[in-house]
Amino acid sequence: MKESTAVLPRDKGAAPLDFVIAVMAFLAAVALGASLIADRATEGWSQGLAAKLTVQVVPPDSGDARRALDLETGAALSLLRATPGIAHAALLSEAELNALVAPWVGQNGLTGDIPLPRLIDASIVPGADVDVEILAQQLKRVAPHATLDDHSRWISRLSAVADTVRYSAYGILLLIAGATAAAVSFATRAGLDAHHEMVALLHQMGARAGFIARTVERHYFVSAFVAALLGTLFAALLFLGAGGLERFGVDAVPFLPPLSLAWAEIPWLLAVPIVTALIAWATARISVLSVVRAIY
Repeated sequence: MKESTAVLPRDKGAAPLDFVIAVMAFLAAVALGASLIADRATEGWSQGLAAKLTVQVVPPDSGDARRALDLETGAALSLLRATPGIAHAALLSEAELNALVAPWVGQNGLTGDIPLPRLIDASIVPGADVDVEILAQQLKRVAPHATLDDHSRWISRLSAVADTVRYSAYGILLLIAGATAAAVSFATRAGLDAHHEMVALLHQMGARAGFIARTVERHYFVSAFVAALLGTLFAALLFLGAGGLERFGVDAVPFLPPLSLAWAEIPWLLAVPIVTALIAWATARISVLSVVRAIY
C-alpha cells in the first residue's frame, strides 16, 4: 500500500493543540534563555572578581578619625604595592565611592558629614600565587581598621545562584516536555477514536500498525515543529527586545546582568522546536501503536 501523510484528515482540535505547543515552546525557550544568561553572568562576574582584591579602611570610632583614616590608608597602599604578585593598587576616588553607594542611599542621601570608608582596589598578576591570609594579617598590623576581601565569598554565592537558576530551568524544561508528550498523546488517542471507522477500514485493507502510525506521526512532527518554532521565535524576540529597553527610558537594574541574549546565543534556542518535534513524533508513534495493537 502506498504511504500518504493525508490518509487521516486533520482534526478540528488540531489548532488548539498547536497553540498549546507554541505556548509551551515559548516557556521552554524562556527557561533555556534564562539558564544561558545565568551562565554568562556567572562567568563574567567570576572572571572580573577572581583576580581582584578589595581593601576597606573604616574610620576609627575615637580620636582624629580623618587623620587616622589617611594614615592607615597610606600604610595599606604601601603594603599592597610592595607585595609580590600585586600588579596594581589604587585608592578609589570620592566620586567613585559615591557612585558605589548611590544605589542604596540615592544621590541626595550622601552628605559630607558621613565619613565613608576608604576603598583600595588591587589586582593580582595573572598566575601569581598571593597568600591572602598572610596579606590580611600584615594589613591588620599596619592598618588595624582595614579588612581584606578576595571576593571568594561573592563568587561562591554567585555560583550557587547560577546553579539554582540553571537547575530550575532544567526542571521546567522537563515539566514542559512531559506536558507536551501528554498533550500529544491525548490528541492522538482522541483522533484515533474520532476516525475509528477509517482506521478499521485501513486495517481491513491490509494496512499494518506501523503504516497507520507513520501517517499520524508525520503530521504531529511537522505541526509540533512549526508551532514550537513560532513560540521560540517570540521568545527570541523577547530576549532581543530586552536589550533595547534603555532606548525607551527603562533603566537597567543595578548589579543584575542584562536580561538579553547575545546574537551568538540565539541559535541555542533552536533546540526547543527540534526537541519538541521529536517528542511529538515519538509520543504519537507510541500512542498509535499501543491503541491499534490493543484493538486488533
